[in-house]
Amino acid sequence: MDEKTVMTGAQPARDELLAELEHTRQRTRRLITSLSEGQLDVPYHPGVNPPLWEMGHAAFFYEVFVFNLLDGTPSFDPAMDDLWDSFHVEHKDRWNRELFPAREETLDYFDTIYDRVAERICAQPLTDQALYLYRYAIFHQNMHIESLIWCRQTVGYAAPSALIKERPAPGTSVVGDAVIPAGRWLVGMPGESEFFATSDFAFDNEKPGFEIDLESFAISRQQVTNREFLAFVDEGGYRKPELWSFGGRKWLETEADMALVHGRPEPLLRTPAHPVYWRWHEGQWQERLFDQWQPLNPDAPVTHISYWEAEAYCRWAGRRLPTEFEWEVAALGNRPGEPFRRYPWGNQSPDASLADMDGLHMAQNPVYDYPEAESPFGCRQMIGAVWEWTSSQFFPYDGFRIDMYPFMSTLQFGDHKVTRGGSCATSSCLIRGTYRQAYLPMRNDVFTGFRTCAL
Repeated sequence: MDEKTVMTGAQPARDELLAELEHTRQRTRRLITSLSEGQLDVPYHPGVNPPLWEMGHAAFFYEVFVFNLLDGTPSFDPAMDDLWDSFHVEHKDRWNRELFPAREETLDYFDTIYDRVAERICAQPLTDQALYLYRYAIFHQNMHIESLIWCRQTVGYAAPSALIKERPAPGTSVVGDAVIPAGRWLVGMPGESEFFATSDFAFDNEKPGFEIDLESFAISRQQVTNREFLAFVDEGGYRKPELWSFGGRKWLETEADMALVHGRPEPLLRTPAHPVYWRWHEGQWQERLFDQWQPLNPDAPVTHISYWEAEAYCRWAGRRLPTEFEWEVAALGNRPGEPFRRYPWGNQSPDASLADMDGLHMAQNPVYDYPEAESPFGCRQMIGAVWEWTSSQFFPYDGFRIDMYPFMSTLQFGDHKVTRGGSCATSSCLIRGTYRQAYLPMRNDVFTGFRTCAL
């Protein structure tokens, strides 16, 4: 890697980096230190990592992508490298507390690395390469903040302390579809697939941007709500094989087996009869939010939905999921030759008035809130609340170039589905309309939902 020219106007960039680094450190620390010692031993789950391992892994990532790559310095404790490296320690071994340091030792390691990164930002030239790698490591850590939040939901721990139940940006219902005209559109981040962009950071799977011709299509202005999905449940949607694809029926069988293992037998057909965190209790539908059962909010987006459930709902409703390109066009409306927008509302970074992110509201607001954040076509909440399933498989764009972290995208290509828009647990510093997240279609532990298109 060649060192690029030192950036001009570097001090504002340094200040921004230091602020984001410290904010990321404090958020991570709170998510760890608010758990009791017993809670650190979370039950094994294939979609969850132990909280302490998440913290150590994040610090190790800074070592590799800042100190190893920029300075060639060895790790803080080379004997621990294989244990913190996700590609050297098997998922099931991360639960073996005897292999890893205790909480205080891990916190000390975490803080030591963060302090060293902050010192380096202040003391060393802020080259394009350094800025890129700092951002990469900070954004990677924010991905793990999201997984720490869904870990709490999965195992039923208390909500993060940041949770706020007030509606910051109330709106009124916007039923119906937005009609997107046929035409030529821009998808992905503009420009070449370069590593060290100084202005618009993007991961490798968002690059290079390209032009695409799309037919006209109609997409829902709102995400599918709990009320709408409840109609599918009430009509026995989970028990109608004709609504489910082969993959969906296999998923139903797996979920039914898991229900029996965990003492949730379905007495007729061995299928789940409702989303994973719903229950019928004392004459009403309830939803579990972390460790609390609460009445189901009919106007909130349906959450923790697998791709197979979204697909079956669409078949029941006579609708379909959007492709990821349709989703991005509906969200951003970027056209060749016109100013490029990063968010549905323009280029202002997301905040609490524009999107449900940062673990603040946890997809509890109505789908029609945040009216100031509408897309150019009038679609609400295309950023935040829930990751939205698309019908697209996760593949590289033409001209794809593997990034600094070779496993950022490549391991997911082919068998994962694309979700878009970020969720209530996604960090707002991370998201933009071109961001592509990939999940296996059976995942319902993450904060996933969907919107639909007309056939």
